Amino acid sequence: MAQTTAEELGHGAPAHGHDPHGHQEHPFLAHHFDTPKHQFEAGKLGIWIFLAQEVLFFSALFCAYAIYRALHPEIFVYAHYYLDTFWGGFNTCVLIVSSLTAALAVRYAQLGEKRKLVISIVLTIVCAFGFLGVKYVEYSHKFHEHVLPGKHFAPKQPVWELESYKKAQERHGHPKVEVPAVPLAPADTQLSAAGEAAKQPPPGALEQPRNVGVFFSIYFCMTGLHGIHVIAGIIVWFWILRRALRNEFGPTHFGAVDYAALYWHLVDLIWIYLFPLLYLIH
Repeated sequence: MAQTTAEELGHGAPAHGHDPHGHQEHPFLAHHFDTPKHQFEAGKLGIWIFLAQEVLFFSALFCAYAIYRALHPEIFVYAHYYLDTFWGGFNTCVLIVSSLTAALAVRYAQLGEKRKLVISIVLTIVCAFGFLGVKYVEYSHKFHEHVLPGKHFAPKQPVWELESYKKAQERHGHPKVEVPAVPLAPADTQLSAAGEAAKQPPPGALEQPRNVGVFFSIYFCMTGLHGIHVIAGIIVWFWILRRALRNEFGPTHFGAVDYAALYWHLVDLIWIYLFPLLYLIH
């Protein structure tokens, strides 16, 4: 919601001849609000309505996830081994920390502590960039390994060669799957036989089901849209940082920081659902 600053009102002077609502005392107060509390509560209602439609937007994606998982559970069991739970867990911790710093930013804005407010905002932005950096590492690795959505799914490594699969097998007490050795033969024949053997799963290994690319269509769609929301959040936090450096926030004017933090908490909450659904549940 647009808020009128002292500069926009002409060095704190009211826009008209008199100031019935105390706008001279509160230069940030927009002309169509009676009090700072009135302005804050109107903005709070607006951000909650916006967040409600964001929840509905992501709910449609979660419904698609649930339907595909119910119809093809074998795809999700197979495909999740291609995801790195370490980086997913690391990103979860990063976003939780950023939610803490966002909440602290709101508190410091309420107290009028400019220095702590700026530090909290900067830390939130740093965590957001850290999250995007990890997603870049994950995405680039998947593109390199041809772990792509839809018909483009053609991984260089079969699932039984992945460390995540081997560790899961050991954790559940399953016998270690060994790739059968290729008999000694002339060099060209041996290489050809090795290539053919690599295409076939060894005894006891998990076979690749049809349409595994469906999982990665869902993965890239959901995590990609979430990433776009993170980028939008970074833009908002830079805007808040600029205003904080200009000393625009205080005990009676902190609404913009509060609204940005609410949005950021939603971004964090969505990832907290995405992480176990995509990386952990199998």
